[in-house]
Amino acid sequence: MDTNALEALIQALRRLPGVGVKSAQRMAFHLLQHDRSGAQTLSYALAHATQAVRHCERCHTFTESVVCATCLDERRDVAKLCVVETPADQSAVERTGAYKGLYFVLMGKLSPLDGIGPHDIGLKKLFDRALDGRVQEVILATNFTAEGEATAHVISEGLKARGLHLTRLARGVPVGSELEYVDLGTIAHALVDRR
Repeated sequence: MDTNALEALIQALRRLPGVGVKSAQRMAFHLLQHDRSGAQTLSYALAHATQAVRHCERCHTFTESVVCATCLDERRDVAKLCVVETPADQSAVERTGAYKGLYFVLMGKLSPLDGIGPHDIGLKKLFDRALDGRVQEVILATNFTAEGEATAHVISEGLKARGLHLTRLARGVPVGSELEYVDLGTIAHALVDRR
């Protein structure tokens, strides 16, 4: 039995976060045995997304346009800029309905042990955006992990000297948690009670 294609599928599925060998095997066997049309749909969607999705020129989130719909929304408060680590974190904040400003998505966090520094997460682009003359408050909504706290500290130190008002999500969000997994009520209260 030739299993090169099957093994390649299993290895590809293992690249997903939280998916080990057994889970990848179960997914591969299920798709090939019970849902080949689903496998083809997944394959097409993945290929299309990798070609069509890019980073917004203003906020760095995922979009199919040069500038995302949030950045183009004239009803948003341009004086507020919420800094998050990932598009998933941005989505979590948006779902609360408690924030009507704009965003900057870092696409990561500082992690010197992993070799991720300020250049790797686009801090220069963030600083340029925050200092565009329209932003008055930068809300640091990085996760409450050691790396998220370090990232917030570096951003805070870099922007404080330039006269911007900086706030941090209130501690209602549990320490060590990631925004995309926190309940929406907690995120909403943390935004309202930011300091």
